[in-house]
Amino acid sequence: MGLYERKGFATAKSVRSVLSGTCRMLARRDLLPSNPVRDVGRLEQGRRKPPRALTVDEALRFLALLDGSEYARRNELPDIMRFLLGTGARIGEALALKWEDVDLDANAVRIDWTVSRIRGAGLVREAVKTETSERTLRLPDWTVEMLRKRKRDAAPGDLVFPNTRGRLRDVGNTGKMLRKVRGDDFAWVKSHTARRTVATLLDDQGLTARAIADQLGHARPSMTQDVYMGRRIVGEARSPLDGMFGQASVPEDDGDAA
Repeated sequence: MGLYERKGFATAKSVRSVLSGTCRMLARRDLLPSNPVRDVGRLEQGRRKPPRALTVDEALRFLALLDGSEYARRNELPDIMRFLLGTGARIGEALALKWEDVDLDANAVRIDWTVSRIRGAGLVREAVKTETSERTLRLPDWTVEMLRKRKRDAAPGDLVFPNTRGRLRDVGNTGKMLRKVRGDDFAWVKSHTARRTVATLLDDQGLTARAIADQLGHARPSMTQDVYMGRRIVGEARSPLDGMFGQASVPEDDGDAA
């Protein structure tokens, strides 16, 4: 599998540009007879595949795959994916969560922060970029169940999903861990797939574009919707995702997950 297939058009184009510049400089210095990259055909960007979401059955099978992987359990991927599927949060938002942001009795979570890597400072917890990204979400019961168990069993600390040292997790490293265990059947699944899945399921349930945008923390769907629909806690009584993954409960610890 080539670079294009593995990393995509943008990365392949950037690499080609760097190689061409290097070869052009070497050719000018008579270290190469010519620029070989120039003789290679142009990269053509194929038609983009539409974003894909997990079906309910696929989501359950993917969670079962993670639950069955010692590597995934050790790196807490099942819990992270359950949270993403229960909220539609961005991976950085999930990894920035502190217990003070979670109200398990009210089935609610406040999204105000994200994890970013800052040059010279490393990983930091910083405020989300826009007001629309700040939101309070209702949690489905099966996500609350996971969080209660997690809070009971977790080492002391304020982060909900810390790394093994109790510090902020790296978004990129978490993605690499997921790719390592997702298998051939789910090779297309990324953390962001959970957001698409939540959006698709809510749309299938008949929720408005405004409600779905509020759930995901997107910019307003349109000025008309923003003017005529007020912002509110999403799913005031219950999470709209409550019935989606009824079999997604956290499996009982069998003692060999460490």
